[in-house]
Amino acid sequence: MNKWAVAVTAALLLLVGCSDKEKVSGPKEPVKEVEEVVQEEIENEIPYHYPLTGVGSETMTDGRAVAVMVNNHPKARPQSGLDKADIVYEILAEGDVTRFLAVFQSEKPENIGPVRSARDYYIELAKGLDALFIAHGYSAEAQKMLENDYVDNLNGMVYDGTLFKRAKFRDAPHNSYISYENVLKGAKEKKYEMEQSPPEFRFLSEDESKSVTGDEAKSVMISYSNSAIFDSTYEYDGSVGKYKRYSNGEQTIDHETNEPILLDNLFIIETTHQVIDNVGHKEIDFESGGSGYLLQKGKVIEVEWKNDNGLIVPVKDGKVVPFVQGKTWVNVVPTNPGLQTSVSFNVK
Repeated sequence: MNKWAVAVTAALLLLVGCSDKEKVSGPKEPVKEVEEVVQEEIENEIPYHYPLTGVGSETMTDGRAVAVMVNNHPKARPQSGLDKADIVYEILAEGDVTRFLAVFQSEKPENIGPVRSARDYYIELAKGLDALFIAHGYSAEAQKMLENDYVDNLNGMVYDGTLFKRAKFRDAPHNSYISYENVLKGAKEKKYEMEQSPPEFRFLSEDESKSVTGDEAKSVMISYSNSAIFDSTYEYDGSVGKYKRYSNGEQTIDHETNEPILLDNLFIIETTHQVIDNVGHKEIDFESGGSGYLLQKGKVIEVEWKNDNGLIVPVKDGKVVPFVQGKTWVNVVPTNPGLQTSVSFNVK
């Protein structure tokens, strides 16, 4: 009995001690269950994300991508609408002349152009994005693809003066423009479905983007010929965390707003180019993969590229490398002379 009394007394003293401690420090907050924490994180997340930029949105981000052939001849600069493009591919069209495929989905510019003629490999890129393809003119191979409805498309050869308008301040063939309103008008006329979203690229979270690694790459120049006319230079602006673009030393801006072109990812790839006629038209391989550079946040890493069901994506150690959320430019250079000759970095 004495032993039992001692045990009861000790237990009472322990309870009194705990009660006094709670009076001093206050009652402890109840520990949240794991399920509650996960639910809070889900509720705090932005519910939607644009598939081509990864940028979050409070509203739905559905809608078909629109891929437009945009002129890059010096007489076509500055262009209209490029600042609103989610992705821009810069590729040689003929000879040493580059042309853009500007892809729009998250933003819809009022005016786009100058619009230029199609090539088959640009059409293939648009196909991979399930995009409505817009051009004014075509090469022989591209014409066959478009007339056989390989992709949904609107072409200025059919709609010159109706959906496509000629600007008076520029001379042909550098003066064809199309408004986004007319893109939708033409799609409705041809009964094209415009609600489906394009396939998604992979993106880093905002926190992950803060720890991007690689060698310093504050400035990079991509040369397409001995002439500087089509040199593309990108300079990192740390104050905004984005790259600015220059053509032949002149900053790339929007014609209507004078706003600079800003991008978050610069993806430079090399692939084989073969000249197929005396005009300088090319056959370009977007299937086999190859070497590349990926620039993000003032850093560069060496990567490979591959065609992932129509999407050209960076790969390292067999895994897809995510993009930083935002806009992406893809510069394509010939394997001959290759990345080492065509691309030069300035870390200062």
